[in-house]
Amino acid sequence: MKSVEGGTFALYSLLCRHAKVSTIPNQHKTDEELTTYSRQTYEENSLAAKVKKWLEGHAYKKNCLLILVLIGTCTAIGDGILTPAISVLSAAGGIRVQNQNMSTDVVVIVAVFILIGLFCMQHYGTDKVGWLFAPLVLLWFILIGSVGLVNIRKYNSSVLKAYNPVYIFRYFRRGKSEIWTSLGGVMLSITGTEALYADLCHFPVLAIQFAFTLVVFPCLLLAYTGQAAYIIDNKDHVVDAFYRSIPEAIYWPAFIIATLAAVVASQATISATYSIIKQALALGCFPRVNVVHTSKKFLGQIYIPDINWVLMILCIAVTAGFKNQSQIGNAYGTAVVIVMLVTTFLMVPVMLLVWKSHWILVVIFLVLSLTVELPYFTACINKVDQGGWVPLVIAITFFVIMHVWHFCTVKRYEFEMHSKVSMAWILGLGPSLGLVRVPGIGFVYTELASGVPHIFSHFVTNLPAIHSVVVFVCVKYLPVYTVPAEERFIMKRIGPKNYHMFRCVARYGYKDIHKKDDNFEKMLLDRLLIFVRLESMMDGYSDSEDLTVMEHKAKRSTRSLQLIEKAGGNNTMSSTGDLSYSSSQDSIVLAKSPLTGNSLTRYSSQTPGDELEFLNRSKDAGVVHFLGNTVVQARRDSGILKKVAVNYVYAFLRKMCRENSVIFNVPHESLLNVGQIYYI
Repeated sequence: MKSVEGGTFALYSLLCRHAKVSTIPNQHKTDEELTTYSRQTYEENSLAAKVKKWLEGHAYKKNCLLILVLIGTCTAIGDGILTPAISVLSAAGGIRVQNQNMSTDVVVIVAVFILIGLFCMQHYGTDKVGWLFAPLVLLWFILIGSVGLVNIRKYNSSVLKAYNPVYIFRYFRRGKSEIWTSLGGVMLSITGTEALYADLCHFPVLAIQFAFTLVVFPCLLLAYTGQAAYIIDNKDHVVDAFYRSIPEAIYWPAFIIATLAAVVASQATISATYSIIKQALALGCFPRVNVVHTSKKFLGQIYIPDINWVLMILCIAVTAGFKNQSQIGNAYGTAVVIVMLVTTFLMVPVMLLVWKSHWILVVIFLVLSLTVELPYFTACINKVDQGGWVPLVIAITFFVIMHVWHFCTVKRYEFEMHSKVSMAWILGLGPSLGLVRVPGIGFVYTELASGVPHIFSHFVTNLPAIHSVVVFVCVKYLPVYTVPAEERFIMKRIGPKNYHMFRCVARYGYKDIHKKDDNFEKMLLDRLLIFVRLESMMDGYSDSEDLTVMEHKAKRSTRSLQLIEKAGGNNTMSSTGDLSYSSSQDSIVLAKSPLTGNSLTRYSSQTPGDELEFLNRSKDAGVVHFLGNTVVQARRDSGILKKVAVNYVYAFLRKMCRENSVIFNVPHESLLNVGQIYYI
């Protein structure tokens, strides 16, 4: 399950679609997830309904589930650091077999250079070289399978008796603690094979399943059995049995293939780590970082520069710090078995709630899985002091980052949701909003796709003036390659016409990038003028109706607006606040408005030509971009741990992550940050 498609986060997202188990605000979910969740129905007395009710019953259950997910995710990130280190170091060790006088430091230096080259090439992506992976890995498995078969015939074919379960029973019956601990080494014989499933962005699932069953598993059996046969006759060569068992004639070609295969395996886990970070970003569990998509065909092929260099530094540190495969192997085995256990526990609610499996099948799955995984887990934990502490330290570090960021992000979002300004309050201020409306246009950036953000009321309360035209801008990123320019913006009007308040939802695909030469401000202004012109074409317009650009085009059948409807129908997030307007609308609800119908008619009496002229004059007067900056701090009576987490760790992460002004490409000369402090 440690795949580029998300691993433990993928299971968690699946559970969130079928039950309200997420502690993450709806803004971090995709429209597809929200729609899918709304369609889930269960029979009242069914087992799935009971599980759903139990999970949704208390907040601590949701928090425990999230903690379990973060443990598995952070350990998988540690796996992504250890896999390149042990794979490349093992492959580079082959140069020392032919020259026993060579220092171990030389092997380490060669491995470090290979790792540096691997990470420096990540920004090119695997789209152009991905076709080499399958033939190369196939050649690698054929090679080790063939060498294993040759060694079985050449040295000791009686080793095949090891497949008899009786010998397993006799082995453990000896009862020595070293025998049980040796399971940690046995664990390494199966680790690495799961990297196949990290290539789901390149190959279909069925192809990988066939490859594992028909190629990987038989070749691994032959390879390890052949090495066992070689060791029986060469007991002094246990440390480097793999390279020593290779026939002299094909040694160097085998060394090259082994090195390339190690690079492919490392690439798979590095890509998986990128995907995990991207999933964490989408679920609000990781600071904002730049995600670069390197392929037009495959959504899963991404590159994250900041994470790439962190992984490279940690991989080099592990490789140069341990210098031998044994201790890295202990760390590697610990990381893999923890991920396996977390995946097993997460599969239980997935089977019950999502797949609606019979409880007997769930019990059978759990018993069989734990029967295999728990012995390996206890064996690996016994080697914590021999290198197994490394993945634990890495996992704890990333867990602190993710949990602190998630906690503070949720609190900040809840504050913004509960503090949204009601339409009745806006209408009560009148067209001037109780201020001096100075010429110009103000773009107020917000993460809320509906409603008026609290930062606006904060601004209005503390400053005596506001621009004559106010546009609330919400930027959303959709899981598509690109959003055409004609479909990018969705405009709405907020309140009566002479309030001159609008909302714009700007949508971008994962390949759409705000470049410095893109005039984002000009595009917003052009779309605003187009919206007003199209609005003037609408007959019988009333401020009490929810009239979006899509509804205008539905009646006028305008070609460009049809394109907008095609991509923009589900981008408005729902609100959970008890406000005086509908969560999916910015229109006035007459029953809750303090103004009369005559007042509304008076406010709407402005002609379209006058408004267009007014907008053009405002544009010529100047444009200012307002960015809200909600600072989260711990209360004075909070404990020392909370103060450190919020005031220092979260503040540091906020400072290091990408600023909104960079993401939106806002010109600094017309940027105004509006700050407020929220105590938790």
